[in-house]
Amino acid sequence: MFDALSVKNQCVEWIKNFFEENGKGCNAVIGISGGKDSSVAAALCVEALGKDRVIGVLMPKGQQFDIECSYLLVKHLGIKYYEINVKDAVEAIEKAVSSQIDISNQTKTNIPPRVRMATLYAVSQSVNGRVVNTCNLSEDYVGYSTRYGDAAGDFSPLCNLTVDEVKKIGHVLGVPYELVEKTPIDGLCGKTDEENLGFTYAELDRYIRTGEIDDIAKKERIDSLHKRNLFKLSLMPSFDPEI
Repeated sequence: MFDALSVKNQCVEWIKNFFEENGKGCNAVIGISGGKDSSVAAALCVEALGKDRVIGVLMPKGQQFDIECSYLLVKHLGIKYYEINVKDAVEAIEKAVSSQIDISNQTKTNIPPRVRMATLYAVSQSVNGRVVNTCNLSEDYVGYSTRYGDAAGDFSPLCNLTVDEVKKIGHVLGVPYELVEKTPIDGLCGKTDEENLGFTYAELDRYIRTGEIDDIAKKERIDSLHKRNLFKLSLMPSFDPEI
């Protein structure tokens, strides 16, 4: 049984302790996408630090079809926010790179989250901040993130919580229902997360927590993705000379 209230309280205390040790008086700076993860992570930070020490950054790439969800979240929490459109920066990088090499579709997909992370750190460094990583355990387990993009950050309140557990904490926190239960879309290629992954988060969460899964093909795919993407969760390998 997952005790959402207890885990929420533990996480709030963990965030408080992190800032005491790694940035006393600093602000939490978080990218607000309008999805459950950024919504729940932001709400946790508000409970831990107070709304005056949490700063949201909205980063549409041109027109964002669901940006109203981001506005709903920052209004609900009462936090200060900045809106910085990354369209020009993304297109400038794509143009510069493609003038030299044939740029791959995967490269195009990963440029926006990396530009957004650079933007978050630019804001954070300017406002005495610490960047919140919003990845959850389910996404991390199968590498469903961009290295040095949304996978970056200074502290990670959700990385050991599955999608289902994040949702339950969101409801305990009183995050608007439509944000917690919003169908996750990657915002990069227009597909839902589950369409991209080839299995549901419910199936993945059950497998992570119990080792049980009904479809052997999905088990093999999950295992393959997990093994292939373990490097994203590891520190950069470093050479250690014998001196």
